[in-house]
Amino acid sequence: MLNLEPTELIFRLLTLVIALTLHEYAHARVADWFGDQTPRLAGRLTLNPLRHLDPFGSLMLVLAGFGWAKPVPINPTALNQRSRAGVMLVSVAGPFSNLLLAGLGSLLFQLLRFGAVSSIGGLLGQFLVSFVIINVTLCIFNLLPVAPLDGEKVLEFLLPEPARNVLYALRPYGMYLLLALVFILPRLGVDVFGAVVRAPVLAISRFLLGL
Repeated sequence: MLNLEPTELIFRLLTLVIALTLHEYAHARVADWFGDQTPRLAGRLTLNPLRHLDPFGSLMLVLAGFGWAKPVPINPTALNQRSRAGVMLVSVAGPFSNLLLAGLGSLLFQLLRFGAVSSIGGLLGQFLVSFVIINVTLCIFNLLPVAPLDGEKVLEFLLPEPARNVLYALRPYGMYLLLALVFILPRLGVDVFGAVVRAPVLAISRFLLGL
């Protein structure tokens, strides 16, 4: 468990409510745009955080800096009636919403940095840095091509038909693969997660924040 300062804990909790709620709302909204009423009927076409947050996924975000919310139910058949890429577009909407939030946070950070306020060392500046980093992390993490993350649906769309069978065979073991990537392999000296998530997150966050 990470030793978090009270202010950092508050920053992560607040970011959690905003980022994961918008992430799941984006899934629901895009599905609704493509004619699938399933998210609306499930009560997920809302900005109420209580309809979206998952207890364990929220805890992971607070402790580890990444996490997830309750998956938005969709009907692929209804989506496919409107677009062959329907499932992929619904999936990518969540990470894209986090990237937009990170961009908004970086804009506010730059306004604070170069605006009338001469110092960015205050609580608002600290919050915006945390807000940007966590949203970038959520974006990159959720694009990993491992079930149940959004990236797996994107990869499914991009793969040719024969290769999808391998993806389908691995799907039931997705959560175990994630746990191995995040917790087990780094302890064995194989930090794949650091290479594919932490390194891009740091690079993108530094670029957005100008640090």
